[in-house]
Amino acid sequence: MRNILNSGFLKRYLRERGGNFGMITALLLPVLLLAAGGAIDAARAFAEKERLQALLDSAALAAVRETSEEAQIEKIKQFLANASEEEIDFEKLLKIAQNSDGSLTLDFDTEINTPFLSLVGKNSLQIAVRSTAIATKKTATNTGCIYVLGSTGQDVLINSGANVYSKACTVNVHSKASPAFIMNSGSKIDTAKFCVKGTNYIKNGGTLTNMQVGCTPDADPHAGKLPEPTVSSTCTTSGTKDGTTQSLKPGVHCDVTFNGSPTVTFQPGLHIIKGRMIINSNSTVIAEGVTFYFPDVYSEIRINGGVKFTGTAPTSGTYKGILMYEKTSDAANNANKQQYIFNGSKGEILEGIVYLPNRNVTYNSTTNQVNKISLVVNQMIVNSANWLLEPYDGGASSSAGTEGVRLVN
Repeated sequence: MRNILNSGFLKRYLRERGGNFGMITALLLPVLLLAAGGAIDAARAFAEKERLQALLDSAALAAVRETSEEAQIEKIKQFLANASEEEIDFEKLLKIAQNSDGSLTLDFDTEINTPFLSLVGKNSLQIAVRSTAIATKKTATNTGCIYVLGSTGQDVLINSGANVYSKACTVNVHSKASPAFIMNSGSKIDTAKFCVKGTNYIKNGGTLTNMQVGCTPDADPHAGKLPEPTVSSTCTTSGTKDGTTQSLKPGVHCDVTFNGSPTVTFQPGLHIIKGRMIINSNSTVIAEGVTFYFPDVYSEIRINGGVKFTGTAPTSGTYKGILMYEKTSDAANNANKQQYIFNGSKGEILEGIVYLPNRNVTYNSTTNQVNKISLVVNQMIVNSANWLLEPYDGGASSSAGTEGVRLVN
Protein backbone atom coordinates (compact mmCIF):
# COMPACT_ATOMS: atom_id res chain seq x y z
CA MET A 1 0.00 0.00 0.00
CA ARG A 2 2.78 2.38 0.98
CA ASN A 3 4.42 1.66 -2.31
CA ILE A 4 1.26 2.60 -4.20
CA LEU A 5 0.94 5.89 -2.33
CA ASN A 6 4.54 6.68 -2.95
CA SER A 7 4.34 5.79 -6.58
CA GLY A 8 4.95 8.45 -9.22
CA PHE A 9 1.66 7.63 -10.99
CA LEU A 10 -0.44 8.74 -8.08
CA LYS A 11 1.60 11.87 -7.60
CA ARG A 12 1.15 12.79 -11.25
CA TYR A 13 -2.59 12.05 -11.05
CA LEU A 14 -3.08 14.31 -8.06
CA ARG A 15 -1.13 17.11 -9.69
CA GLU A 16 -3.26 16.99 -12.91
CA ARG A 17 -6.03 19.67 -12.62
CA GLY A 18 -7.03 20.27 -16.23
CA GLY A 19 -9.75 17.68 -16.42
CA ASN A 20 -11.34 18.74 -13.13
CA PHE A 21 -11.52 22.39 -14.20
CA GLY A 22 -13.09 21.49 -17.48
CA MET A 23 -15.73 19.38 -15.77
CA ILE A 24 -16.47 22.03 -13.14
CA THR A 25 -16.65 24.74 -15.80
CA ALA A 26 -19.00 22.66 -17.88
CA LEU A 27 -21.23 22.10 -14.87
CA LEU A 28 -21.22 25.72 -13.65
CA LEU A 29 -21.43 27.58 -16.95
CA PRO A 30 -25.24 27.29 -17.35
CA VAL A 31 -25.70 28.38 -13.76
CA LEU A 32 -23.39 31.36 -14.25
CA LEU A 33 -25.10 32.36 -17.48
CA LEU A 34 -28.53 32.02 -15.86
CA ALA A 35 -27.43 34.13 -12.90
CA ALA A 36 -26.02 36.83 -15.15
CA GLY A 37 -29.08 36.74 -17.40
CA GLY A 38 -31.39 36.79 -14.41
CA ALA A 39 -29.57 39.85 -13.11
CA ILE A 40 -30.08 41.52 -16.48
CA ASP A 41 -33.80 40.65 -16.42
CA ALA A 42 -34.09 41.97 -12.87
CA ALA A 43 -32.28 45.19 -13.79
CA ARG A 44 -34.61 45.67 -16.75
CA ALA A 45 -37.62 45.10 -14.51
CA PHE A 46 -36.32 47.61 -11.97
CA ALA A 47 -35.70 50.23 -14.65
CA GLU A 48 -39.17 49.60 -16.11
CA LYS A 49 -40.75 49.97 -12.70
CA GLU A 50 -39.03 53.33 -12.22
CA ARG A 51 -40.24 54.45 -15.65
CA LEU A 52 -43.81 53.38 -14.95
CA GLN A 53 -43.71 55.00 -11.51
CA ALA A 54 -42.72 58.31 -13.07
CA LEU A 55 -45.52 58.00 -15.64
CA LEU A 56 -48.06 57.10 -12.98
CA ASP A 57 -46.97 59.98 -10.73
CA SER A 58 -47.40 62.41 -13.62
CA ALA A 59 -50.79 60.91 -14.45
CA ALA A 60 -51.98 61.20 -10.85
CA LEU A 61 -50.81 64.81 -10.52
CA ALA A 62 -52.58 65.77 -13.74
CA ALA A 63 -55.76 63.81 -13.07
CA VAL A 64 -56.34 65.04 -9.52
CA ARG A 65 -56.83 68.56 -10.87
CA GLU A 66 -59.88 67.41 -12.84
CA THR A 67 -63.29 67.64 -11.20
CA SER A 68 -65.10 64.80 -12.97
CA GLU A 69 -64.28 61.11 -13.01
CA GLU A 70 -64.53 61.00 -16.81
CA ALA A 71 -62.00 63.81 -17.18
CA GLN A 72 -59.66 62.14 -14.71
CA ILE A 73 -59.73 58.84 -16.61
CA GLU A 74 -59.08 60.61 -19.90
CA LYS A 75 -56.12 62.46 -18.43
CA ILE A 76 -54.67 59.24 -16.99
CA LYS A 77 -54.96 57.50 -20.35
CA GLN A 78 -53.09 60.33 -22.03
CA PHE A 79 -50.15 59.98 -19.67
CA LEU A 80 -50.08 56.18 -19.74
CA ALA A 81 -50.41 55.90 -23.50
CA ASN A 82 -46.66 55.21 -23.75
CA ALA A 83 -46.56 52.83 -20.82
CA SER A 84 -46.46 49.85 -23.17
CA GLU A 85 -45.64 49.21 -26.81
CA GLU A 86 -48.88 47.26 -27.00
CA GLU A 87 -52.38 48.62 -26.49
CA ILE A 88 -53.15 48.83 -22.78
CA ASP A 89 -56.21 47.21 -21.28
CA PHE A 90 -56.87 49.97 -18.75
CA GLU A 91 -59.84 48.21 -17.17
CA LYS A 92 -57.65 45.21 -16.43
CA LEU A 93 -54.37 46.87 -15.47
CA LEU A 94 -55.43 50.16 -13.86
CA LYS A 95 -57.35 50.74 -10.65
CA ILE A 96 -58.53 54.21 -9.63
CA ALA A 97 -59.64 55.07 -6.11
CA GLN A 98 -61.17 58.33 -4.90
CA ASN A 99 -60.17 58.75 -1.26
CA SER A 100 -62.19 60.43 1.48
CA ASP A 101 -59.62 63.24 1.86
CA GLY A 102 -59.98 64.19 -1.79
CA SER A 103 -56.82 62.45 -2.91
CA LEU A 104 -56.63 60.13 -5.90
CA THR A 105 -54.85 56.76 -5.84
CA LEU A 106 -53.76 54.94 -8.99
CA ASP A 107 -52.60 51.30 -9.06
CA PHE A 108 -51.04 49.99 -12.26
CA ASP A 109 -50.13 46.30 -12.56
CA THR A 110 -48.31 44.91 -15.56
CA GLU A 111 -45.48 42.50 -16.39
CA ILE A 112 -42.22 42.48 -18.30
CA ASN A 113 -40.88 39.60 -20.40
CA THR A 114 -37.73 37.86 -19.08
CA PRO A 115 -35.83 36.13 -21.91
CA PHE A 116 -33.10 34.77 -19.62
CA LEU A 117 -35.28 33.60 -16.76
CA SER A 118 -37.62 31.99 -19.26
CA LEU A 119 -34.94 29.32 -19.63
CA VAL A 120 -36.00 28.04 -16.23
CA GLY A 121 -39.71 28.60 -16.80
CA LYS A 122 -39.98 32.19 -15.51
CA ASN A 123 -41.37 33.96 -18.56
CA SER A 124 -42.15 37.32 -16.94
CA LEU A 125 -41.84 39.44 -13.81
CA GLN A 126 -44.79 41.28 -12.30
CA ILE A 127 -44.49 45.05 -11.87
CA ALA A 128 -46.88 46.91 -9.58
CA VAL A 129 -46.72 50.67 -9.07
CA ARG A 130 -48.93 52.95 -6.99
CA SER A 131 -49.27 56.72 -6.87
CA THR A 132 -51.46 58.95 -4.70
CA ALA A 133 -51.88 62.67 -5.39
CA ILE A 134 -53.95 65.35 -3.72
CA ALA A 135 -54.99 68.80 -4.87
CA THR A 136 -55.03 71.56 -2.29
CA LYS A 137 -57.88 73.98 -2.85
CA LYS A 138 -57.72 77.66 -2.22
CA THR A 139 -60.90 79.26 -1.09
CA ALA A 140 -62.04 82.47 -2.62
CA THR A 141 -60.22 85.24 -0.81
CA ASN A 142 -62.88 87.67 -1.98
CA THR A 143 -65.90 87.48 0.33
CA GLY A 144 -67.59 90.47 -1.28
CA CYS A 145 -71.26 90.11 -2.15
CA ILE A 146 -72.11 93.73 -2.92
CA TYR A 147 -69.97 96.47 -4.51
CA VAL A 148 -71.40 99.99 -4.79
CA LEU A 149 -69.00 101.99 -6.95
CA GLY A 150 -70.65 105.44 -7.10
CA SER A 151 -69.44 108.45 -5.14
CA THR A 152 -71.79 111.33 -5.92
CA GLY A 153 -73.82 111.43 -2.71
CA GLN A 154 -76.30 109.16 -0.97
CA ASP A 155 -74.95 106.24 -2.96
CA VAL A 156 -76.54 103.72 -0.60
CA LEU A 157 -80.02 104.21 0.84
CA ILE A 158 -81.41 101.63 3.25
CA ASN A 159 -85.09 102.20 3.90
CA SER A 160 -87.48 100.89 6.51
CA GLY A 161 -88.31 97.22 6.06
CA ALA A 162 -84.96 96.30 4.52
CA ASN A 163 -83.44 93.16 6.03
CA VAL A 164 -80.13 91.88 4.71
CA TYR A 165 -78.43 88.98 6.43
CA SER A 166 -75.13 87.21 5.81
CA LYS A 167 -72.39 86.04 8.13
CA ALA A 168 -70.01 85.53 5.19
CA CYS A 169 -70.56 88.59 2.97
CA THR A 170 -68.81 91.93 2.80
CA VAL A 171 -70.62 95.02 1.54
CA ASN A 172 -68.17 97.39 -0.19
CA VAL A 173 -69.26 101.03 -0.48
CA HIS A 174 -66.78 103.13 -2.47
CA SER A 175 -68.49 106.44 -1.81
CA LYS A 176 -66.64 109.31 -0.15
CA ALA A 177 -69.61 111.64 -0.57
CA SER A 178 -71.34 113.46 2.23
CA PRO A 179 -73.29 111.44 3.11
CA ALA A 180 -71.92 108.21 1.69
CA PHE A 181 -75.01 106.32 2.82
CA ILE A 182 -78.28 106.80 4.68
CA MET A 183 -79.95 104.21 6.87
CA ASN A 184 -83.48 104.65 8.14
CA SER A 185 -85.28 103.11 11.10
CA GLY A 186 -86.92 99.72 10.88
CA SER A 187 -84.12 98.24 8.81
CA LYS A 188 -81.44 95.68 9.64
CA ILE A 189 -78.16 94.95 7.86
CA ASP A 190 -76.27 92.08 9.45
CA THR A 191 -73.21 91.15 7.38
CA ALA A 192 -69.64 90.07 8.03
CA LYS A 193 -68.42 93.56 7.15
CA PHE A 194 -69.99 96.81 5.94
CA CYS A 195 -67.04 98.79 4.59
CA VAL A 196 -67.50 102.46 3.66
CA LYS A 197 -64.66 104.44 2.12
CA GLY A 198 -66.02 107.75 3.36
CA THR A 199 -66.61 108.78 6.95
CA ASN A 200 -69.79 110.83 6.63
CA TYR A 201 -73.13 109.03 6.83
CA ILE A 202 -76.65 109.42 8.24
CA LYS A 203 -78.16 106.74 10.44
CA ASN A 204 -81.75 107.40 11.46
CA GLY A 205 -82.10 104.19 13.41
CA GLY A 206 -82.06 100.57 12.39
CA THR A 207 -79.39 97.97 13.07
CA LEU A 208 -76.11 97.89 11.18
CA THR A 209 -73.52 95.38 12.35
CA ASN A 210 -69.80 95.29 11.62
CA MET A 211 -69.71 98.72 10.00
CA GLN A 212 -66.31 100.22 9.24
CA VAL A 213 -65.98 103.77 7.94
CA GLY A 214 -62.86 105.22 6.39
CA CYS A 215 -61.82 101.74 5.34
CA THR A 216 -60.60 100.54 1.96
CA PRO A 217 -63.34 98.65 0.13
CA ASP A 218 -62.48 95.78 -2.17
CA ALA A 219 -62.08 96.79 -5.79
CA ASP A 220 -64.51 95.80 -8.52
CA PRO A 221 -63.56 92.13 -9.00
CA HIS A 222 -64.98 91.80 -12.51
CA ALA A 223 -63.83 95.00 -14.25
CA GLY A 224 -62.51 94.19 -17.71
CA LYS A 225 -62.84 90.44 -17.20
CA LEU A 226 -66.26 89.65 -18.65
CA PRO A 227 -66.54 88.84 -22.38
CA GLU A 228 -68.83 91.09 -24.41
CA PRO A 229 -70.71 89.31 -27.21
CA THR A 230 -71.40 90.63 -30.68
CA VAL A 231 -75.05 91.65 -30.86
CA SER A 232 -76.89 90.57 -33.99
CA SER A 233 -79.19 93.07 -35.70
CA THR A 234 -81.73 90.27 -36.14
CA CYS A 235 -84.16 89.71 -33.28
CA THR A 236 -84.87 86.17 -32.15
CA THR A 237 -87.93 87.37 -30.23
CA SER A 238 -89.82 90.67 -30.38
CA GLY A 239 -93.15 92.28 -29.66
CA THR A 240 -96.06 91.19 -27.47
CA LYS A 241 -96.43 87.58 -26.37
CA ASP A 242 -99.70 86.00 -25.23
CA GLY A 243 -100.24 82.66 -23.56
CA THR A 244 -99.78 80.99 -20.20
CA THR A 245 -96.39 79.51 -21.02
CA GLN A 246 -93.51 80.95 -22.97
CA SER A 247 -90.16 79.34 -23.75
CA LEU A 248 -87.37 81.49 -25.15
CA LYS A 249 -84.35 80.14 -26.95
CA PRO A 250 -80.98 81.90 -26.55
CA GLY A 251 -80.67 84.88 -28.86
CA VAL A 252 -81.57 88.56 -29.14
CA HIS A 253 -84.89 89.62 -27.57
CA CYS A 254 -86.08 93.05 -28.70
CA ASP A 255 -88.67 95.05 -26.73
CA VAL A 256 -90.65 92.00 -25.62
CA THR A 257 -93.77 92.25 -23.43
CA PHE A 258 -95.43 89.19 -21.89
CA ASN A 259 -99.16 89.71 -21.42
CA GLY A 260 -101.03 88.16 -18.52
CA SER A 261 -99.15 86.20 -15.88
CA PRO A 262 -97.33 83.48 -17.78
CA THR A 263 -94.57 81.10 -16.85
CA VAL A 264 -91.58 82.29 -18.84
CA THR A 265 -88.71 79.85 -19.30
CA PHE A 266 -85.39 81.03 -20.67
CA GLN A 267 -83.55 78.07 -22.13
CA PRO A 268 -79.89 77.67 -21.07
CA GLY A 269 -77.49 79.95 -22.91
CA LEU A 270 -76.90 83.63 -23.69
CA HIS A 271 -79.99 85.87 -23.83
CA ILE A 272 -79.34 89.39 -25.12
CA ILE A 273 -82.01 91.80 -23.92
CA LYS A 274 -82.25 94.67 -26.40
CA GLY A 275 -84.59 97.40 -25.26
CA ARG A 276 -87.05 96.77 -22.43
CA MET A 277 -88.48 93.35 -21.65
CA ILE A 278 -91.62 93.63 -19.51
CA ILE A 279 -92.83 90.77 -17.33
CA ASN A 280 -96.13 91.47 -15.60
CA SER A 281 -97.22 90.74 -12.05
CA ASN A 282 -97.78 87.20 -10.79
CA SER A 283 -95.65 85.67 -13.50
CA THR A 284 -93.08 82.95 -12.94
CA VAL A 285 -89.62 83.24 -14.48
CA ILE A 286 -87.28 80.27 -14.79
CA ALA A 287 -83.78 81.03 -16.05
CA GLU A 288 -81.40 78.22 -15.12
CA GLY A 289 -77.99 78.04 -16.76
CA VAL A 290 -78.70 81.44 -18.29
CA THR A 291 -76.74 84.64 -18.91
CA PHE A 292 -78.60 87.91 -19.54
CA TYR A 293 -76.67 90.61 -21.42
CA PHE A 294 -77.70 94.26 -21.85
CA PRO A 295 -75.93 95.98 -24.80
CA ASP A 296 -76.68 99.49 -23.47
CA VAL A 297 -77.92 101.23 -20.33
CA TYR A 298 -81.48 101.51 -21.67
CA SER A 299 -81.90 97.77 -22.00
CA GLU A 300 -83.43 95.97 -19.04
CA ILE A 301 -85.82 93.34 -17.75
CA ARG A 302 -88.65 95.23 -16.05
CA ILE A 303 -90.57 93.04 -13.61
CA ASN A 304 -93.78 94.57 -12.30
CA GLY A 305 -93.82 92.91 -8.90
CA GLY A 306 -95.40 89.79 -7.52
CA VAL A 307 -93.13 87.62 -9.65
CA LYS A 308 -91.40 84.42 -8.67
CA PHE A 309 -87.94 84.56 -10.23
CA THR A 310 -85.30 81.82 -10.36
CA GLY A 311 -82.04 82.69 -12.10
CA THR A 312 -78.79 80.73 -12.07
CA ALA A 313 -75.68 81.31 -14.13
CA PRO A 314 -74.02 78.73 -16.39
CA THR A 315 -71.49 76.50 -14.64
CA SER A 316 -69.23 76.14 -17.68
CA GLY A 317 -68.43 77.75 -20.99
CA THR A 318 -67.66 81.30 -22.08
CA TYR A 319 -70.20 82.87 -19.73
CA LYS A 320 -69.52 80.67 -16.75
CA GLY A 321 -70.76 82.27 -13.54
CA ILE A 322 -72.33 85.32 -15.23
CA LEU A 323 -76.05 85.67 -14.55
CA MET A 324 -76.65 89.26 -15.65
CA TYR A 325 -74.32 91.94 -17.01
CA GLU A 326 -74.05 94.93 -19.29
CA LYS A 327 -71.74 96.45 -21.83
CA THR A 328 -68.95 98.47 -20.21
CA SER A 329 -66.47 98.95 -23.09
CA ASP A 330 -68.25 102.09 -24.38
CA ALA A 331 -67.24 105.23 -22.47
CA ALA A 332 -70.33 107.17 -23.59
CA ASN A 333 -72.55 104.35 -22.39
CA ASN A 334 -70.70 104.20 -19.07
CA ALA A 335 -71.20 107.92 -18.48
CA ASN A 336 -74.98 107.66 -18.73
CA LYS A 337 -76.09 105.92 -15.53
CA GLN A 338 -79.66 104.57 -15.50
CA GLN A 339 -82.06 103.06 -13.00
CA TYR A 340 -82.65 99.33 -12.68
CA ILE A 341 -85.37 97.87 -10.44
CA PHE A 342 -85.47 94.35 -9.02
CA ASN A 343 -89.01 93.30 -8.13
CA GLY A 344 -89.71 89.75 -7.05
CA SER A 345 -92.01 89.87 -4.08
CA LYS A 346 -93.17 86.25 -4.37
CA GLY A 347 -89.66 84.99 -3.96
CA GLU A 348 -86.39 85.26 -5.76
CA ILE A 349 -83.43 82.93 -6.19
CA LEU A 350 -80.28 84.35 -7.75
CA GLU A 351 -76.95 82.62 -8.22
CA GLY A 352 -74.11 84.19 -10.16
CA ILE A 353 -72.48 87.48 -11.05
CA VAL A 354 -74.82 90.45 -11.48
CA TYR A 355 -72.62 93.11 -13.05
CA LEU A 356 -74.42 96.44 -13.53
CA PRO A 357 -71.83 99.16 -12.76
CA ASN A 358 -73.78 101.69 -14.85
CA ARG A 359 -77.07 101.19 -12.99
CA ASN A 360 -78.60 102.77 -9.94
CA VAL A 361 -80.32 99.71 -8.56
CA THR A 362 -83.47 99.62 -6.45
CA TYR A 363 -84.07 96.31 -4.74
CA ASN A 364 -87.61 95.33 -3.73
CA SER A 365 -87.60 91.60 -3.26
CA THR A 366 -88.32 88.78 -0.85
CA THR A 367 -86.56 85.46 -0.76
CA ASN A 368 -86.60 82.49 1.57
CA GLN A 369 -83.57 81.02 -0.17
CA VAL A 370 -79.92 81.97 0.07
CA ASN A 371 -78.83 84.07 -2.90
CA LYS A 372 -75.23 83.43 -3.91
CA ILE A 373 -74.26 86.56 -5.79
CA SER A 374 -71.52 88.98 -6.62
CA LEU A 375 -73.45 92.21 -7.24
CA VAL A 376 -71.73 95.29 -8.71
CA VAL A 377 -73.78 98.49 -9.14
CA ASN A 378 -73.29 102.25 -9.29
CA GLN A 379 -75.80 103.18 -6.57
CA MET A 380 -78.17 101.12 -4.48
CA ILE A 381 -81.52 101.55 -2.72
CA VAL A 382 -82.82 98.70 -0.60
CA ASN A 383 -86.50 98.99 0.21
CA SER A 384 -88.77 96.47 1.90
CA ALA A 385 -86.81 93.31 1.26
CA ASN A 386 -85.70 90.13 2.95
CA TRP A 387 -82.33 89.15 1.57
CA LEU A 388 -80.20 86.17 2.56
CA LEU A 389 -76.76 86.31 0.98
CA GLU A 390 -73.62 84.28 0.47
CA PRO A 391 -70.59 85.14 -1.67
CA TYR A 392 -70.64 83.69 -5.16
CA ASP A 393 -67.27 82.15 -5.98
CA GLY A 394 -68.00 80.10 -9.08
CA GLY A 395 -67.52 82.77 -11.71
CA ALA A 396 -65.04 83.41 -14.47
CA SER A 397 -63.16 85.96 -12.36
CA SER A 398 -63.31 83.96 -9.15
CA SER A 399 -60.08 83.31 -7.29
CA ALA A 400 -61.27 79.95 -6.05
CA GLY A 401 -59.78 76.80 -7.53
CA THR A 402 -56.82 74.49 -7.32
CA GLU A 403 -53.85 76.03 -5.57
CA GLY A 404 -51.43 73.14 -6.09
CA VAL A 405 -51.05 69.40 -6.32
CA ARG A 406 -48.64 67.08 -4.59
CA LEU A 407 -47.86 63.41 -4.21
CA VAL A 408 -48.81 61.71 -0.98
CA ASN A 409 -46.46 59.11 0.43
